[in-house]
Amino acid sequence: MGRIFQIGNTWYIDTCYKGKRVRKAVGRDRKLAESILKKVEVQLIENRYLEIKKEERTKFSELTKLFLGTYSKINKRSWKKDKVIINHLNKVFGHKCLYEINSKDIEEYKKMRISENVKLSTINRELACLRTILNKAKEWGLLHSAIPRIVLFKVDNQRIRYLTEPEAEKLIELSPEPLKSIIILALNTGMRRGEIISLKWDNINFKDKMITLIDTKNKEKRIVWINNIVLETLSRIPRKTTSPFVFVGKDGINHISEHYISHLFEKMVKKAKIKDFKFHDLRHTFASWLVMRGVNLKTVQELLGHKSFNMTLRYSHLAPEVKKQAVELLEKSHVYGKNMAKGKITKNSEVSQVLN
Repeated sequence: MGRIFQIGNTWYIDTCYKGKRVRKAVGRDRKLAESILKKVEVQLIENRYLEIKKEERTKFSELTKLFLGTYSKINKRSWKKDKVIINHLNKVFGHKCLYEINSKDIEEYKKMRISENVKLSTINRELACLRTILNKAKEWGLLHSAIPRIVLFKVDNQRIRYLTEPEAEKLIELSPEPLKSIIILALNTGMRRGEIISLKWDNINFKDKMITLIDTKNKEKRIVWINNIVLETLSRIPRKTTSPFVFVGKDGINHISEHYISHLFEKMVKKAKIKDFKFHDLRHTFASWLVMRGVNLKTVQELLGHKSFNMTLRYSHLAPEVKKQAVELLEKSHVYGKNMAKGKITKNSEVSQVLN
C-alpha cells in the first residue's frame, strides 16, 4: 500500500489509504522506516474502520438473511430462486462487511462464475439479485456509501424456440396425463407454467370461453380467451370436490407440484427427441404460430399479457408474408404509383418478368 524511499541519508515513508495520505521523514535507519510504515498503515486502516457506521459493518451474509425473510419471501413468488442465487453470492461476499464490497470484487465474482461454465444469462440474474440486495440495504439505512458499479454481460435474450406441428403432436401423444392436458393448454392459450398449474375452476367461464387470471407475473388481472380444443380438454378433467384447483396434487387439496411437472416435461421432451426445448418455449410456440398465421403483433401482445410491445417484437420476423401483403395494399390505393412503375420498369427485364 505504501513505500519507503531515501533522499540523501534520510529515509521517508509515503502511504495513502482511502484518500488520506501520510508522507514524512523518519531518519537514517531503513529498518526503522519499514517498521514505522507498517504501524502507520495499521493506524490508518483502524481509524477508517472506526469511521464506518456500525450499520455498514453488517456482514453481507447477515443482510441476505434479512433480505430473504423481510422482502423476498413476502414480495416475490420466485424467492426460492433468490435463495439459490444468494448461496452463490455468499461464497464470495458473505464474509465481507457491506462497505467492503467494491467493483473489483464483483468483477472477480463474474470471472469465477465464468470459470465454472455458468451461462452469462444466469450470471446476469445473480448480479441483478446482488444489486437488489444492496439497494435494499441502502433503503433500510444499512449502507451509506455508494453502491458499487455492477455491469451486466451483454446477452441476446431474443431466443425463440418453437415447435413444429409434427413435434407438438408427438410430444402430446407421448405425454401422460395430466401433463398432456397442461401442454395442450399452454399451446392454445400461451399461459405460463405457474398460471396453468395454479388454475382454479372458478377462474374458467365456459359460457363466454374465457379464463380470468388474477395472480399473474405482472401482478395484474388478465383475460385469457380459450378455443374449443381447450374446452374439450378441460371437460375431460375430473373435478374434485376436495380442491378448487384444476390440476390437483397427490394430497387431493393443493395444486400439482410444479417441480414434478417440470421434471416430467423434460423427460417427455427427451423421449420425443426434441432438442433445446423448455416448458416456457410452449408460450413462444403459441405466439409464433399466431404470428405465422397472420395475427397482428398488437393482438399477440394482449394475448400474452406483455407490458412492453418490445417483448412482442421478437416475433416480427416470423411474418414476412404479412409484411409483403401490407406493402402490396398500396398498389390498390395509388393509381399513380402503377403509372410511374410502368414508365421505369421497362429497363429491367428481370423485374418485368416477375410482374408479367
